Amino acid sequence: MMERQQQAEVLIIGGSYAGLAAAMALGRARRRVIVLDSGRPCNQQTPHSHNFLTQDGETPEAIRSKARIQVLAYPTVTLLAGEAVAAARQGAGFVVSTAAGETIEAGKLIFATGVRDLLPATPGFAEAWGISVLHCPYCHGYEVRDEPLGVLGNGDMGFEFARLIHHWSPKLTLFTNGPATLTSEQTQRLHHHGIRIVEAEIQRLDHAAGYLRSVELATGAPVPLTALFARMPFELHCPLPLELGCTLTEMGHLQVDEMQRTSVPGIYAAGDATTPMRAVATAVAAGNKAGAMLNHELIGEQF
Repeated sequence: MMERQQQAEVLIIGGSYAGLAAAMALGRARRRVIVLDSGRPCNQQTPHSHNFLTQDGETPEAIRSKARIQVLAYPTVTLLAGEAVAAARQGAGFVVSTAAGETIEAGKLIFATGVRDLLPATPGFAEAWGISVLHCPYCHGYEVRDEPLGVLGNGDMGFEFARLIHHWSPKLTLFTNGPATLTSEQTQRLHHHGIRIVEAEIQRLDHAAGYLRSVELATGAPVPLTALFARMPFELHCPLPLELGCTLTEMGHLQVDEMQRTSVPGIYAAGDATTPMRAVATAVAAGNKAGAMLNHELIGEQF
């Protein structure tokens, strides 16, 4: 295979909301930009996106498709399908290799590569993730308001998450999936607000095409539910920022400053890889800021 080489002022790795927003800002700033997209967004099976002005209730893919059309209207922006597999510092810039054999040289990098959720092996969990097993009440809580809901969690996290979800529905069950590690005060406060605590282990999520019907337990009768809220561990979707020396936060996200700059000069980051606030609107805002601030950096270097 003949290696193809391309050059850009800025290479954006990740072509979902944050990456496309950064590309739009840089395209409007007349920068030569390549967006490298592997086409694996973390919300690919989520049926609807919410809490984003002008796009409330739209499908994630429809938002991405419209964004791609608008971004590619700027002649200095190129979208390249592919996966980045290696990256290194090259002089004042960087060189990135793709799985298909392309080599891209760029003065600056923006990582908008998101995260990969580490889901449990519980039958039905992965199939319902993003559909009725949910991570964010601001994104999806209104659609299941006043329905029988569940929270998967334990200890301080379980208590805080149950308290949050209770605002959307009083018909709430906290599943600790094993012996509860709640304090006696937390248990009393949950009971005071009518929140049931179930310690039995979850065996299976019964669903129809991803829409939850009940939680089946190791002991006892199934618990009917419309949705289950859960916060899952994650890993960065792309290891290249770490290989280039970028620092992580205590929670495991890429550390960025108020300008979306990472700890490595010339590398910016935006989107789910940088924040626990996983929402389309948040990703778009961060990507827009990253693009604008990176352009200011280029102007400072070139003027």
